[in-house]
Amino acid sequence: MNFQIAALLAQDGLTNGAIYALLALSIVLVFTVTRVLLIPQGEFVAYGALTMAAIQAGQRSAVVWLLVGLFVASAAIDVVLNLRRSERAPQLRWLFAGKLVYPVVLLALVYGLPLATLPMLAQIALTLALLVPLGPLLYRIVYQPIADASALVLLIVSIALHVSMVGIGLLVFGPGGASTTPLVDVMLEFGAVRIKAQSLCVVLVALLLIAALYVMFGRTLYGKALRAAAMNRMGARLMGISPVFAGKATFFLAALIGVMSGVLIAPMTTIYYDSGFLISLKGFVGSIIGGLVSYPLAAGGALLVGLIEAFSAFWASTYKEIIVFTLIIPVLLWRSLTSRHVEDEE
Repeated sequence: MNFQIAALLAQDGLTNGAIYALLALSIVLVFTVTRVLLIPQGEFVAYGALTMAAIQAGQRSAVVWLLVGLFVASAAIDVVLNLRRSERAPQLRWLFAGKLVYPVVLLALVYGLPLATLPMLAQIALTLALLVPLGPLLYRIVYQPIADASALVLLIVSIALHVSMVGIGLLVFGPGGASTTPLVDVMLEFGAVRIKAQSLCVVLVALLLIAALYVMFGRTLYGKALRAAAMNRMGARLMGISPVFAGKATFFLAALIGVMSGVLIAPMTTIYYDSGFLISLKGFVGSIIGGLVSYPLAAGGALLVGLIEAFSAFWASTYKEIIVFTLIIPVLLWRSLTSRHVEDEE
């Protein structure tokens, strides 16, 4: 291995590690606030990449009908709950109709716009608009009714949701893979090292998202509310911070990070309907290195996973996945030996 090969491998490792870091941060965020291990996080990545590819191909993706269905289900649940509280019928009709405005507008845009000829930024914005609301909707329909259940029940539900979303992905996008047009199709040269501008875009957007999360949690009222819910859910509830708001907000951020990650990596590899699980699993390894509590350690662990994966692909490509996932064993052993065991908070 010479310097040029090592530089290319490091470039790939840092690019993949940046995506894994984003996913690791979102997994830690969702777990600390809601106690949910968001196994379907990878499906947001796959959905984002495949939806972007469909838009660039001028196809009316059926994912918009998934969005409509989830909005209808969410509105129906709210109406039923309000009926039990003896709310008046006219108010419920306005509640139901109001929740359907957003999906109807998106339905009109998807079937009315020339998708293939839209500017790149407009295509990305439409992809985000179609998929990011799925996060809060899934929390409302799947997790909110069982928010007080044990961590084991929440884990089982996450596995079931992951399997369901993989099946829906096959139904919506089909078995074929897809990739998208690069955001920047330029090769930069620094001496003997050549760097893809797309890789720099991935790292830059990842850094911007991490910086935005840092500012949000440190400087904004909503961010501080989420931090409070993560540190002490009962105390945050007593201080008037709604656990429903905290759950929906964290799922919104997780969906935003997942979909944006899919848009970023789609030009660099072919994504299939079931590709998201393996990608999120590597982000999960990074979050485990951070103990599912530390954001800096989770991000650093995810970067390490990306670098190990890249260099393993060169030295032992057949065993690269085994090498990456074996990394979690010494971390778990070390944490088991150094952590003080306590009873579950329930």
